[in-house]
Amino acid sequence: MDVRDLTNEAMAGILARPVRSALTTLGTVLGITTLVVTLGVAATAGNQIVGRFDELTATAITVEVPEQDDRPLVPWDAVGEVTRLRGTASAAALAQNDKSANQIVRSNDLVDPTRVTGQTLTVVAASPTLPEAARGRMVQGRFFDAGHVARADEVVVLGEQAARMLGVTRLDRAPAVFVGGHAYTVIGILGELRRERELGTAVIVPPTVGRRFGLRQVTRVLVNTTLGAAELIARQAPAALSPGDQGMLRVTSPASPTRARDAVQSDVNALFLILGLVSLVVGAVGIANVTLVTVMERISEIGLRRALGAARRHIAAQFLLESTLIGTTGGVIGASLGVVAIVAVSAVKDWTPVLDVGLAAAAPAAGAVVGLLAGLYPSLRAARMEPVDALR
Repeated sequence: MDVRDLTNEAMAGILARPVRSALTTLGTVLGITTLVVTLGVAATAGNQIVGRFDELTATAITVEVPEQDDRPLVPWDAVGEVTRLRGTASAAALAQNDKSANQIVRSNDLVDPTRVTGQTLTVVAASPTLPEAARGRMVQGRFFDAGHVARADEVVVLGEQAARMLGVTRLDRAPAVFVGGHAYTVIGILGELRRERELGTAVIVPPTVGRRFGLRQVTRVLVNTTLGAAELIARQAPAALSPGDQGMLRVTSPASPTRARDAVQSDVNALFLILGLVSLVVGAVGIANVTLVTVMERISEIGLRRALGAARRHIAAQFLLESTLIGTTGGVIGASLGVVAIVAVSAVKDWTPVLDVGLAAAAPAAGAVVGLLAGLYPSLRAARMEPVDALR
């Protein structure tokens, strides 16, 4: 028998029982589909994590500065040294401690028994570059500048929530708030903070005014970098802020998005790969079982072929080819369904699908291998039958 005849006989054997062949193929389809979906969704999810690891997270650096009794580690004007570093987008210094917390702030100095006029808020001293560094915007008014700082002007900027709590809704009449019994003019309201959102409930003052509340030393520096520069700036910022004591500063920088993607992809693969392998084993057992039943049902046919001159290898090759074709068909269908499932999941989640062409191409080959291995024992058993015993 040549290859063409062998293929025709195998196809005839499969199509003779289409329902049984379809159910047998289903096991391989499920296994291959599970594998393709597992690896495809894992790659897509990993890529999505990198996309979700957005500019805010990937470029935000915070430098914690411990307070010293003798001298400040970071002077207020050191922020300018950080902004000179290549890759720095913006930076601002903050001063905040227990002494400035829980300050009683009033929108007027009158006692009104019908309403609560005082709120317990935190006073924070900041450099004039805070709005940009905190990724916020001035909802009303303006932020204080270098002139306010140099003159020690008695002005404050309220966080958006703090202004709402104090009933400050408009600035056209230069409202004042009383902190510690002293009046300060409100020149702006800061809101829509994407970093340091706790500043939304704070009273922000210039550094020269902050000394009245014990805010003499910088306690935190916010740095925003361009994409890809966070790791470099995280190493350089301490030396720029405090050249002699950079080892005392603690830098918090974003983790690598590549490591996050690889970790999640590895976890997803490990979780679902076992399920895919189990499905493949189930499919292989189904092919082996059905092929063996087919051999038992076609004993007389095997005997007749042997009596007409078919060799053992011809009988073995026929049944082995049948199981391989079933496995290959399952692999093709499974790969197709897997690709469709990946695209469907990505469309529902609004993700960008990541498809491995090599995986889609290898899936039918994997199905063929499963069918080949599953058909080994039934085909060998069919080949070992003697013609006389088979015809009897």
